[in-house]
Amino acid sequence: QVQLVESGGGLVQPGGSLRLSCAASGSIFSIYAMGWYRQAPGKQRDLVAIITNSGTVYADSVKGRYAISRDNAKNTVYLQMNNLKPEDTAVYYCNLKRLGADYWGQGTQVTVSS
Repeated sequence: QVQLVESGGGLVQPGGSLRLSCAASGSIFSIYAMGWYRQAPGKQRDLVAIITNSGTVYADSVKGRYAISRDNAKNTVYLQMNNLKPEDTAVYYCNLKRLGADYWGQGTQVTVSS
């Protein structure tokens, strides 16, 4: 089993910044990738950013504003979000991929509003 615990969401004004963290525990060997998805009300869950041993992938909508990083010693992935926009408002979910399976965190709300 894999457990993912997220933190760092909240309310921020447009143009502000937030940093999300996701700590993995349990059966976390053979990890292929860790990353973040988001889901706004009434919309599907979409990829935001993901990091593998080969590199990183970002959604076009966040390129240049978000940065994903990973601390392998802490089994933690981070998402630094800068220049936030109202359209970034969503529940952000941590994702871990290993051995053909997806694991999800409980989600953390990010609200961008003045």
